[in-house]
Amino acid sequence: MTTSCPVDICGKPLFINFQMGLSMNNNALTIFYDGSCPLCSLEMDKLKRYDKDNLIALIDLHQEGFQTQYPNIDFDQAMRILHGQYKGKLLLGLDVTHRAWTLVGAGFWVAPLAFPVIKQVAHLCYLIMAKYRQPISHFLYKHLGIGKASCNQGTCYDRSNNTNHRR
Repeated sequence: MTTSCPVDICGKPLFINFQMGLSMNNNALTIFYDGSCPLCSLEMDKLKRYDKDNLIALIDLHQEGFQTQYPNIDFDQAMRILHGQYKGKLLLGLDVTHRAWTLVGAGFWVAPLAFPVIKQVAHLCYLIMAKYRQPISHFLYKHLGIGKASCNQGTCYDRSNNTNHRR
């Protein structure tokens, strides 16, 4: 069965063939990410800007019909740790990040993540970061302007430069 997705988060067309619930397409890597996480979305946006050859398909876990389109990807597990599919194999966490940045020609930035000792420490740090990504994202945006504005239970974090509203 073939299903077509209109565009990815950067507006590039994606044509994805769904087979056994996992995407098999012209893209070399499919990343399943938390689109409600401002920091995660920022990284995916940046990754797609580097992806000149359209080698990466980005799938938001919160898109409508995700569970039916990708029954082999457990939503709860994918919310805990980044999931990716590369050449029919499931990649998790920093292995997804390493593969993605390598595919777009920026592998030198993430090469140390593959070194044995660094890989273990980085993976542990990644798991902590993934667990607390929402509050970390909000903190980084609110205090440093890093990431994207987001709303959480009616509270929006907006870094406005207009201070005249206090007068």
